[in-house]
This record gives sequence, C-alpha cells and structure tokens, in this order.
Amino acid sequence: MNAAAQAAEIRRRVPRHAIAIPVDLTVLRAGMPDCIPGRSLNVGEGGLCAILAGELRPGDTVGVEFRLPHVNVPIRAKAAVRHQAQLRCGIEFLGLSLEQQAMIRYWERRMAEEQPQIELSSGAEPEASISQPVTSDTAQLRRSRGLRRLAWAALLLLTVLGALGWWQWYRAWNELESKLPGKAGVTESPEITVPSGLMEQLITHKVDPVYPEAARRANVQGTVVLDAVIGRDGTVVRLRPVSGPDALTPAALEAVKWWRFQPYRVNGAPIEVRTTLAVEFRP
Repeated sequence: MNAAAQAAEIRRRVPRHAIAIPVDLTVLRAGMPDCIPGRSLNVGEGGLCAILAGELRPGDTVGVEFRLPHVNVPIRAKAAVRHQAQLRCGIEFLGLSLEQQAMIRYWERRMAEEQPQIELSSGAEPEASISQPVTSDTAQLRRSRGLRRLAWAALLLLTVLGALGWWQWYRAWNELESKLPGKAGVTESPEITVPSGLMEQLITHKVDPVYPEAARRANVQGTVVLDAVIGRDGTVVRLRPVSGPDALTPAALEAVKWWRFQPYRVNGAPIEVRTTLAVEFRP
C-alpha cells in the first residue's frame, strides 16, 4: 500500500467489510462516459476499494454502481477517487442518500448474522458442579457466559428493529417509484406509451454499444429491441429486452441505461412514459 492509501486508512472513520462483488465505475473522458468494470475488495458507508480493469487518477469524480447481497436494488452514487495504486482504487462516496445508507447498514447487519458463532469446547473449560466450591476462575467464566448471552440478545433485538425499519423503507421506496403525478392510487407501470420515433427525437445523450468480440467473430448481427420506461427527469428507469440476438442483448442494455432524454411533458408537466428503443449491431 502506498503512502496515500495508508493516509486514507488512517483518516477513515467508517468501517468497511471485506466482500467481492462486481462494481461498475463511469468517468467522463473528453465529454463521453467511459464505463470501467471491476471487483470490490471491501465496502462501507464511506466508500469502497476495488480492483479495476482500467486506470483512474486521484481526484477523478466518477459514478459508481454495485449491488449488495440481500439488497434488492442496486446502489448508484457519485464518488471521488482518493488513491490509485496500479489497478487497486480507493473510492469515497459523495452524498449517499439516507435510503442508500440504510441499505448498506442492512447488509452489514445480515453479514453479522451469518458469522459463525464461536462456542467454548466442552473439554476446555469444564462446568463447575453444585458440590464444587465457586472459585474465582469459575465466577469469571460464568460472568463471561452471561455477557455473551446479553450481547447475543442485544444483537437479536437490533436485527429485528433493523429489519422492521428496512421493510418500512422498502415499502415506501416502491410506492415512491410507482406513483404517478396526480394519481391517488399506485400503478405498476406508466399509463402513457410514446412511439419510439418520437422518443428518439428527444434524446440528448446517446452511448453507442460495445460490439461483443465473440459475437463479431461469429458474425452475429441484428437489432435488439428494448422495452423502456423513461423517468420524469429523462433518465432510463427500467429496461426489458423484447427481441434480438441473445449474444447482443447485454451490450444493448449496458449502453441504453446511460441514454438521456428531454422530459416528456403533458400540459407542461414532465411525466414517466413507456416506449421501445432499438439498438442496431452491424459488423
């Protein structure tokens, strides 16, 4: 670890936990987004450390996306590169939302629950029988066991409270995502479908797909059609493949999720809409 990484470790106040999960980082290069895949070494509320398939520089502002075990939605956040040593990169989150912090804390609690419980072996510290005098060692052993039971009871209580809090947050999050403006009820999808030709005229930022090398060698080509939900702010909210070669679908999904649109407006107000988007692959 270089001097900058050591200094970052000393300054860190929020603990991190070792975990290996896929991580995607996006950085702007010459005004165009460049996606760099990697795998995490540790994650915490303050940031993460990852091995990346590309070079970054300390001070770079990046977009980071990853999905934690036991958490149903991915975490997308703005972050800053704090240190870089070869392909090992230290990332600090910038302004995580309360919901994202709750997701990380929920994962940390689940991780603590899955840690194996360490039990004393029966031959290491024998129980004192009723007829035996209570020595200082025996009393200390009993106090230690009592403290362990108390700690496990407190952990169980915190887990239950955390699960209840996460469930309330998760229910509110789903309601917030699926509620349309001016509607008292909750719907699962937008009511308005916009033709693909009209939505293409509203594109403000378009990322070309990366042609998979294996598909290129196999001369796989064609058009991938995606069912898309565009949010009120012009971002891509949801994507679902409809048709097209399976070998090209992942590349199309990865490119389209970074497209941006002018908000579609009805009576001057932006609304969420459904449309179809086509991504063409030709050698």
